Amino acid sequence: MFEYSIYMNEFLIIAGALFLALLAPGPDFAMILKQSITYGKRASIFSSIGIGLGISVHVIYTILGIGLIISKSIILFNIIKYMGAAYLIYIGYKSLKSSGMKLQNETLESQEKISDMKSFTIGFLCNALNPKATLFFLSIFTVVVSIDTPIYVQTLYGVFCIFATMFWFVGTSLILSQQRVRSFFNTFGKWFDRTVGVILISLGIKVALSKG
Repeated sequence: MFEYSIYMNEFLIIAGALFLALLAPGPDFAMILKQSITYGKRASIFSSIGIGLGISVHVIYTILGIGLIISKSIILFNIIKYMGAAYLIYIGYKSLKSSGMKLQNETLESQEKISDMKSFTIGFLCNALNPKATLFFLSIFTVVVSIDTPIYVQTLYGVFCIFATMFWFVGTSLILSQQRVRSFFNTFGKWFDRTVGVILISLGIKVALSKG
């Protein structure tokens, strides 16, 4: 009973920290916003699934202890940091170059198409290469989770984070892909893409300049 109480406390702290992290707009939210408005609900949902499963990367190396090695190695951390920054800047540049989208025959179909796999990959890489996610899980599993907590319990924590994040962004996708929301953004499509592009590039630069 005592051990159960300890694990429950750890879980509640992790769940609370994750909820606060999800509330704060970041690269994942910007990506889902872009996918929802430009490509529609289906693409956004697949990207949401990708973001959720992208967390598995952080969970796996944290539980295996590789995360501790990364946190102690400036070179490895910088490699991850610059890869994530470069990816954010790249997709931001693509948004800046976009000419916007238009609805056809007042339907929810956009002129732009994207495959389910590409949508999934975009979401997966956005999270897997996000240094902030790396720092989040390193800090949570280092500070909150006891070294005596069994691996299977830590794994359950990680699985919760994966599905909680996935469901959060799927819900966000359902809201952002509604016709009224899409029509509004369609009116200002070009400016929306440019704004998102600037935000993503800014986030990329911020990540690149950040210090671990």
